[in-house]
Amino acid sequence: MEAVIIIDVLRRAGVNVVVAGDGDVVTCARGVRIIPDVALDDLGDDDTFTAIVLPGGSQGVENLITNRGLEHILRKHQGRKGLLGAICAAPRILHEFGLLPKRAVITSHPSVAHDLASYAYSLDRVVEDGNIVTSRGAGTALEFALTLVRRLVDQTTSMRIAGDIVMYE
Repeated sequence: MEAVIIIDVLRRAGVNVVVAGDGDVVTCARGVRIIPDVALDDLGDDDTFTAIVLPGGSQGVENLITNRGLEHILRKHQGRKGLLGAICAAPRILHEFGLLPKRAVITSHPSVAHDLASYAYSLDRVVEDGNIVTSRGAGTALEFALTLVRRLVDQTTSMRIAGDIVMYE
């Protein structure tokens, strides 16, 4: 849910979204299949993005933590001060790669909160700390995606999309 909702909302905002995955088809935790635009391993040093957003899911996060190519991409992106987003268990990736400042204010899915106890952990649904945006899980994915739209496009577009999808009445 996190990946699909974020991709959909960002595309509604006119953001050019490139979905990278490990293989021709990525099978998510509940059997949902996503066809990536590009293989994660095919992203090169010349690929630059305004934002990189990491979806959750415990097994997916474990797989991504072992991907040294992803670590390189994220380090390079952070060095450019690019926006980093992580939802559900994905803040663990930022932690494991040493990409979170020591005093970072973050949130995550409750199941991985203990792994992130060394940071200023928040129970807020979406947390922004500098160029890092984190969120709690599938139930917060719309708010997270709209926050990303606000950061990448503008508040007006974020509010328009929220109205279009009847998020608030």
